[in-house]
Amino acid sequence: MADPPDALELPVLRRVLILAAAVLGSTLYATTLLVASTLLPQMQGSLAATPDEIAWTTTFNILATAIATPMSGFLAARFGRRRVMLASTIGSTLATWMCGQAETLEAMVLWRVLQGGLGAPMVPLANAIVLDSFPRRQAGLVSSIFGMTVVLGPVIGPVFGGMLAEAYGWRWAFYMIVPAGAVAAFAQWLVLPRDRPGGRVPLDWTGFLALATCIACLQLVFSRGQRLDWFESAEIVIEVLLALLAFWIFLAHSLTAPRPFLNLRLLLDRNYALGLVLVTIYGMVNFTPIVLLPGLLQSHAGYPDSIIGEIVGYRGLGGVVGFGSTLLIGRFDPRIGMSLGFGLLVVSGLWLMSLDLNVGTGVLLANSVLQGVAVGIIWVPLTVLTFRTLPPGATAEAMSVFHLLRNLGSSLFIAVSVTEIIRSQAMNYGRMTELLSPYNEALSAPQVMGGWTLETLQGLARLSREIDRQAAMIGYANAFGLYMAASAAAIGVVLLARGRPRPAG
Repeated sequence: MADPPDALELPVLRRVLILAAAVLGSTLYATTLLVASTLLPQMQGSLAATPDEIAWTTTFNILATAIATPMSGFLAARFGRRRVMLASTIGSTLATWMCGQAETLEAMVLWRVLQGGLGAPMVPLANAIVLDSFPRRQAGLVSSIFGMTVVLGPVIGPVFGGMLAEAYGWRWAFYMIVPAGAVAAFAQWLVLPRDRPGGRVPLDWTGFLALATCIACLQLVFSRGQRLDWFESAEIVIEVLLALLAFWIFLAHSLTAPRPFLNLRLLLDRNYALGLVLVTIYGMVNFTPIVLLPGLLQSHAGYPDSIIGEIVGYRGLGGVVGFGSTLLIGRFDPRIGMSLGFGLLVVSGLWLMSLDLNVGTGVLLANSVLQGVAVGIIWVPLTVLTFRTLPPGATAEAMSVFHLLRNLGSSLFIAVSVTEIIRSQAMNYGRMTELLSPYNEALSAPQVMGGWTLETLQGLARLSREIDRQAAMIGYANAFGLYMAASAAAIGVVLLARGRPRPAG
C-alpha cells in the first residue's frame, strides 16, 4: 500500500510530537475506564447508594463509550480529526473534574456518561492519526508505542487511583487525571496536523440509531444479566429481543443504503474481517484478569489492597517488555507474533487454573508479568495485519469499529466470567456441604478433619466459611479456564489471515 499523504509531508520531529500527544491523550482516557473499579466502596458510602445503584456509574460509562465510538468516523469526516480530538480531550477532562465534584448519585452517573461519551472518539482517532502520520514501513514501531495505552492505561487507573483514594479520598482519583488532560489538550492543539473537514457530511440516522440501540441493549444485558438471573428476568428478555431487532435493521439498512453509517463493504477485506474477530477476543482476555484477580485475592486469599495494586502494576511492566520485544518480532510475519502472544496467554490461563488460596505473591507477580508481555506482543502485529490492506481514507471509520469490538468483547467476557464464578461457587458449595454429616465415617478420621469439628456451632461456622472459600476458588479456576480457551481459539483464527505478500518475481 502507498504511504499516507501526511507521512510524506511532515518532518520527523513533528511526527514524534504527534505520536507523543496522541499517546498521552489516549492513555488518560484508557485510565478513566477502570479508575472507578477501585473506588466503588468509598463512592457507595459517600453518595448513599446501594451496591446495585453504584454499579451504574460503571455500566453507563461503558454504555456511553460503546454508543459514541462508532461516531468517530462521521465526526472526523464532518469536523476534521484535529477538532474532534481537541473537543474530545477537553470535554472528557472537564467531565472527569465534575466526577470528583459530584455530591449525588444522579450527578455522578451523568458525568460518567459524559466522560465516556465525550472521550470515546479519542482512542480510535488518535490511532488513525498516528498511522497516517508515519510511513507504512514504520507502522509496527508506532503501533508498538501507541499500543502501550491499551495496556498501561487500565493499569494506571486502579493502581494510582486506589493509592490516592486510600490516602486522600476517592475524589482525588479523578482529580489526578485533570492536569495531565490539560497538558494533552495543549499538546494536541500545538502539533496535530490541520485537516480539511468534509463539510456537511450527512448522517445516516437510521443506521446510527439502530446500531446505538443494539449496543445499548447488549451492554445492559451484559452488565445486569448476572444480578437479574439472566433470562429469568423479563427485562433481560426484552433487551435481547430489542438488540436482535435493532441489529437486523442496521444490517439490512447498511447493505442497501447508498451512504450507510458504517461501510460494511470493508468486511470484504479478509485481513480486516479476521482482525475484528481477533480484537474482540483480545478485548475478552485483556481486562479479565485485572477484574477477577483483585476480588479473589481480597475476599478469599486475604491479600491487602497495597499488594493487589502491586500485582496489577507488574502487568504494566510486562506490557512494556512485550511492546519492546515487538521491535524484533515485527521483522517476521505478523501471524508469528500474534500466535506467540496468544500462546503465552494460554500458558498464563493454565497457570492461573493451577493456583490455590495459599498462592504466594511471587507466583502472582510472575503471572502478571507474563500476561503483560503477551498482550504487548499481540497488539502491534494485530494492528498492522488488520489495517495493512485498507485504503488510508477508510482508517478512521475502520478504527472506530476496531475499538468498539474490543470494548464489547471485554464487557461480554467479564459478564460471562462473573456468572461462571457465581454459578460454580453455589453448585460446589452445595455438593461439598452434602458430605458434612455425622454419618460420614470418613470425617471421624483425625487426619481428615485436622482442626475442624462438627460438634459445635462455632466449628460448623468456621467449616462453612472454609468450604465457601474453596468453592469460590473452583469458580475462579473455571473462569480462568474460559480465559485460556478463548486465547487458544484465537490462535486458530490467526492462522486464517493472509501473511506478508510475496514480492513480485
